[in-house]
Amino acid sequence: MTMALNNLRVGYVPCSCDLLQPGDRRRFAYYALKRNIKFEIAHPSGKYDLVIVTERGDKSVWSKYRNAKIVYDFVDSYLAISRCDPKGLLRGLAKYCAGESRHLELNYWKAIEGMCSRADAVLCSTEEQKQNILKLCKNVHIVLDFHNSVVRNVKTDYTCGSVFNFVWEGLPCNIGSLFEIREVLARLKEKYKIALHVVTDLYYYQYMGRYLRRDTSNLTRRLFDNVHLHAWEEKTCSSIISGCDMAVIPIPLNNPLAAGKPENKLLLFWRMGMPVIVSATPAYSRAMQSCGLPMACRTQEEWLGTLEKYINNKQARGSAGQLGRVYAEDNYSEEKILARWDNVFKSIV
Repeated sequence: MTMALNNLRVGYVPCSCDLLQPGDRRRFAYYALKRNIKFEIAHPSGKYDLVIVTERGDKSVWSKYRNAKIVYDFVDSYLAISRCDPKGLLRGLAKYCAGESRHLELNYWKAIEGMCSRADAVLCSTEEQKQNILKLCKNVHIVLDFHNSVVRNVKTDYTCGSVFNFVWEGLPCNIGSLFEIREVLARLKEKYKIALHVVTDLYYYQYMGRYLRRDTSNLTRRLFDNVHLHAWEEKTCSSIISGCDMAVIPIPLNNPLAAGKPENKLLLFWRMGMPVIVSATPAYSRAMQSCGLPMACRTQEEWLGTLEKYINNKQARGSAGQLGRVYAEDNYSEEKILARWDNVFKSIV
């Protein structure tokens, strides 16, 4: 497959110009590095044999590009959002005003559908997504993220100290999900000494990823009175995480976009040997069921009871962390994810 792709002119429409966003470094850019595939940043005026378009690509342009095979890397569940959602109704206009779309497409759902219909192959991240996309494109592949460059430390000691340390990792724009368990943490604090560690970027842009720079600390200080903010860096991320006692991934289950996310973050924690408690999204529930772990929660009471159970049980924490690590490595090893990307390109080249 490497030889076949290197005989083609391959263009890539990235999430970020420096290829440092997770959508680049954990997906096609990493695959290309490992398979030694040469590519260039694609421009609509160029001529290519194959173009990989990420979600940040201009759908108003690339959905009409006819000179190449198109692979659309569509990882978020935008098609699951209600057609009456206020943000969804404004998304097309916002992208045009921000210069992310050359042509105005007021109906952002139609823009996505047009991109899926045009694509020769679509990558997604959950079974629910796949079923929606199959109505638009018959060549759909579920491909999750690479994490190998991040996982440099693995937890082996499940003893906790006088303070029990929870950890969350992600982009600042997703920190709001932690408010789902703020009251639970407050109730736990009445009985235990606990701390929350947040591993993320120290600043973010509130709008469109480029406007109104904000300090992340303004968000985290509202979460909990014993919260520690850590700058996300590839070389230190897993050391900070594995030094904590348990990871948490709360998700607002009434938010279709958030609840439609894949198990990428759970797998990242599991690769580090971390015990993880999650909200019961479809993807997280399937993964937990596959591991035989009762650690997916739907209600505040379930969160409280599950957190308290694992705070008090070192053996259960160790078992959860090790079972998760075996599951992640057995089912989502680097070679298996590389093979999934190989299959995508085999289906169209």
